Amino acid sequence: MSAEALAKLINERTNDKPVDMGLILGSGLSGLVDLIKDAVAVPYDDLPGFPHAGVSGHNPNLVIGTIEGVNVAVFGGRSHYYEHGKADAMRVPLETLKALGASAVCVTNSSGSLREDIPPGWQMLITDHINLSGTSPLIGEPGDARFVDMVDAYDPELIAAARRGAEDIGVPLPEGVYTWLSGPAFETPAEIRMLKTMGTDTVGMSTVPEVILARFLGMKAVGFSNVTNMAAGMSATAITHKQTKEWAAKSADQFQALIKAFLKQYKQL
Repeated sequence: MSAEALAKLINERTNDKPVDMGLILGSGLSGLVDLIKDAVAVPYDDLPGFPHAGVSGHNPNLVIGTIEGVNVAVFGGRSHYYEHGKADAMRVPLETLKALGASAVCVTNSSGSLREDIPPGWQMLITDHINLSGTSPLIGEPGDARFVDMVDAYDPELIAAARRGAEDIGVPLPEGVYTWLSGPAFETPAEIRMLKTMGTDTVGMSTVPEVILARFLGMKAVGFSNVTNMAAGMSATAITHKQTKEWAAKSADQFQALIKAFLKQYKQL
């Protein structure tokens, strides 16, 4: 089914609710849907090409409504490269988002921190990324459009809006570089030492493919890392997916407040 046909199906379910921005929620962050006013949920299972829930902590629904007056389409879950080896697994959802009228996407993730000053429970504003997965969602794409300019992949105007939002509510929001590795195994301490020398601030197993696809589709992107653990070798605590979900839940209120504050600023652009 084409993106246009999927958008028509969604519009029929939601009475043509407008969409300005998409939000993709990371592991343990699905509680953000509780903020949506006049929400209408469409299960991924009803949308051909949308991912199944392959990871706990995700809620496989597309929820459309408003947050802080912004018309949003919230993806309660994403598909990860490590589930099937397909870097372009989120292409259909993002193409559908574009067909719904969105001009921007906000990507979020749960991540490991390589900086002592960004501990678990904090959020980081992503200003750039490093792709160490060895793949791209645009491999196999024909034509010259696949050669996407990734300068300012994280849009400066949206980054500035996120900064203002954080200042408004008094939440610290350090900024930095996110690195994508394929997973599903967590990184080794040696890999983390390597990533530090490369300028990595947080590390995870998602987000980058979606930002590449968003830029390919002509949408602006902004990203937030929700830190759920210190990276391998930086803490005596064993790194587990359970820990990821637990810390995501602990920081949910602050994370949601930050997203609301950002959207309030975005509304004024």
